[in-house]
Amino acid sequence: MIYLDNAATTMHKPQPVVDAVVRALNTVGNASRGATEASLAASRVDYVARERLAKFFGCAEPDHVVFCNNSTEALNIALMGLVGEGDRVVSTDLEHNSVLRPLYRLRDERGVLLDFARMDEHGILDYEELEDLVDDQTRLVAVTHGSNVTGNMVDVRRVADIAHAHGALVVVDASQTAGAHRVNMAELGADVLCFTGHKGLMGPQGTGGMCIAHGVEVRPFKVGGTGVQSFSETQPAGYPTRLEAGTLNSHGIAGLSAGIGFIEEVGLKNVHDHELELARRFYEGVRGVEGVRLYGDFGSLEGARSADGLDDRCAIVSLNIRDYSSADVADDLGQRFGIATRPGAHCAPRLHRAMGTVEQGMVRFSFGYFNTKEEVDAAVKAVREIAE
Repeated sequence: MIYLDNAATTMHKPQPVVDAVVRALNTVGNASRGATEASLAASRVDYVARERLAKFFGCAEPDHVVFCNNSTEALNIALMGLVGEGDRVVSTDLEHNSVLRPLYRLRDERGVLLDFARMDEHGILDYEELEDLVDDQTRLVAVTHGSNVTGNMVDVRRVADIAHAHGALVVVDASQTAGAHRVNMAELGADVLCFTGHKGLMGPQGTGGMCIAHGVEVRPFKVGGTGVQSFSETQPAGYPTRLEAGTLNSHGIAGLSAGIGFIEEVGLKNVHDHELELARRFYEGVRGVEGVRLYGDFGSLEGARSADGLDDRCAIVSLNIRDYSSADVADDLGQRFGIATRPGAHCAPRLHRAMGTVEQGMVRFSFGYFNTKEEVDAAVKAVREIAE
C-alpha cells in the first residue's frame, strides 16, 4: 500500500518511536503515584517529554505543557475552560470539527455568541472580515494554523495581533503543522497552542496536548486523581496537574517524546522541505489534467507567495475528478492502485459548504516524511488514468 493519508495520522513511525513505546510498556508504572522505581520511571518519561515539548513549541514554562489524548481533547479543554456564559467568540470557516463542535456546544449550553470569518474561493481567510468581527466584547479567537483540507496556512501572527488589540485570547489548532513547520507559540502570539502527537510529530495515537502562555487560566475540564493534594475536595490549582486528572498515557508519551527527538535529529527543515517537495511533485503532475479540479492556494508550490502573503503551506493536495464522488475515486485508488487517500468532508463542514463540495466531497492526498518520489509518481499516474 502507498499511504498518502498522513494528514489523518502518520502510519509509518520512526523506529525510535516504536522502541520507546515498547521499552515504556515494560518499565514504567503510574507517574506521581508513589515512589517505586516504576512510578519514578514514568514521572521521568513525562518530565523529559514536557521539557522537550516546551522547547519545541517555544513554551516559556514547561509545567504549562499539558498532556491530552489528542488535539481534539486539548481544544475541548481550552475552549470549555476559557469561555463563559454569554461570552463572544470569533473563529473561521477553515476550522475542523474539533473546534466547531465545542463552539456550537458553548453556544447551545452557555449562550456564547459565535461569528465566523469567511474565506475566498481559494480557501484563503478573509483577514479584513475577521478584523471587523473582533471587538472589545470578544473573549477569544479560535483559529487553525493550517487547513486539513486545502493545506492553506493561516497568518496566525496577524490574527493574534487583531485579537490582542481588543484584549481577546487566541487558541491555535496546530494539528496539521506541528512536526513539519516551525510552530513557536510566542512568535505566533498564541495564548493556547493545541497539538496532536499522531500526525506530524510521528508519535503514537492517543497522545497530544496544549501549551499555555503565562497568565492564562484554563478552568479544569475534568477532575479526579492526581497523586497530590489528595485530601483537597477540589482539583489542584497549579499547572499541569490542574488539567491532568487521571493516569497519564506515559507509554504513548514516551513515543511522542521519541518522535520529537527524531525530528530534531533529522532536522525540522529537512522534514518540511521533503514533504513540500513531494506535494509540489504531485501538484505539478496532476494540474492541467482534463477533468481534475484542485482546491486551495498553490502559490507557494509554484515558487510564489500566496494571496495573503504566506510562502508556506501544508503538504496536502485535495482534488476532484469530473463529477465523480470522492468516495468512489478514493475507493478506485485503493482497490486498483493500492493508494490510501481520504475522501469526503474531512470533518470540516463549513469549508466544504464554502467550496461547494458538500455532496461530492474531496479526495485528499497528504504526504509525510517517509513517502517517496516513486510513490508520488504512482499516485500521479493513477489520477491521470482515472481522469482519462
